[in-house]
Amino acid sequence: MIKNEKSAGGSVIAAICIVIYLFALVQGAVRVYLSLDQLKLTAEQEFSQIADLALSAGTHGFMDERYVHIMNNALTASTSIEALIITGADGGHAFEKKSGHAITWVNNAPRFINKFTFSNQNLYRPLPFADVRNANIKAVASAINFAEFIKILRETLILIMIGLAVSFFTMIFHLLTGKSAARSENAYSSSPSYAPDSSAAAAPPRMSAGGKNDPKGLYSSRSNIGWEEYTKDRLDSELHRCSSSEKDLALVLMEFGAITNDLMYRQAAEEAVNFFTSRDLLFESGDQGITIILPGVGFDIAIERAEKFYQRVMEKYPNSFGAQSTLSIGLSSRSGRLLNGDRLMLEAKEALKKARSDSRTSIIAFKSDPEKYRAFIASQN
Repeated sequence: MIKNEKSAGGSVIAAICIVIYLFALVQGAVRVYLSLDQLKLTAEQEFSQIADLALSAGTHGFMDERYVHIMNNALTASTSIEALIITGADGGHAFEKKSGHAITWVNNAPRFINKFTFSNQNLYRPLPFADVRNANIKAVASAINFAEFIKILRETLILIMIGLAVSFFTMIFHLLTGKSAARSENAYSSSPSYAPDSSAAAAPPRMSAGGKNDPKGLYSSRSNIGWEEYTKDRLDSELHRCSSSEKDLALVLMEFGAITNDLMYRQAAEEAVNFFTSRDLLFESGDQGITIILPGVGFDIAIERAEKFYQRVMEKYPNSFGAQSTLSIGLSSRSGRLLNGDRLMLEAKEALKKARSDSRTSIIAFKSDPEKYRAFIASQN
């Protein structure tokens, strides 16, 4: 009887392990496919925004120093676009995140390099300037979000390891219970008059004391963006990375005052994810707020993107959480300073507080003077 129970229990555990392995592989494949598809959509959106910026900035001077600076900043701020080629009457102009990575020169003309890591999307748009003939812009985008791909592989491996752990501990358990059963059978066979004391009840199992509100997983089930508790660690990490590479970073805090339920909040979060950046750089903030970390984005670009997002929400949801004065946005940026996440968060929160109370505008940006800030820090030491 004991052998039959062991056999049945082993079969059940084996079936559970197989289900875990299959689930790990299937969810990994599906998430990779969705990641690739989302990256294509992101590339189209970012290219459209860059093309609009190229056209508007070019009306004030095509390919002057200001124009080149604006396009370089726009390319740096994008998450999917790797390089741009803007052509005009005087030839082609190349913009790359990493020199020589995506563009080569053939007969003094820039050409995109064919790589399997680049998407085959047709990202092209003419630039109808009044005084520049045959102007157009084209781009090449990444085909794979390597950070997301590695994260999926890591989480898939964790699921597989869980299945292996279940198999291992189940095997150990069956070995131990098998030996215990064998000893019990020997004891009963040598002492037939012995009967166990039925009054000796086994001790009850101990209950887990884990907190019911602790964050679980990468994303909140309410919004499908990062838990609010993870914000500080990720902000400090991104600040350190940007400081090491001398890049800027912007922090955007927004609050949807008209949100009344989780469905509206999740919808607002998805709009922010689709517009701004990758999902793992957005975090919940209270019941109605969202925190957005924008690595590599400077003060001016952050304001411009916040304004465009505000206008998009106003136009797309005029009768819900996009109603006038219900969306408030506050932001700040690193601006060449060495500071921690608490300081940057404080500045953005103050800006958001003023945006909520200001009747003239719904977007307030905290702008610092790097020289004065360094002098202030020096005076504190």
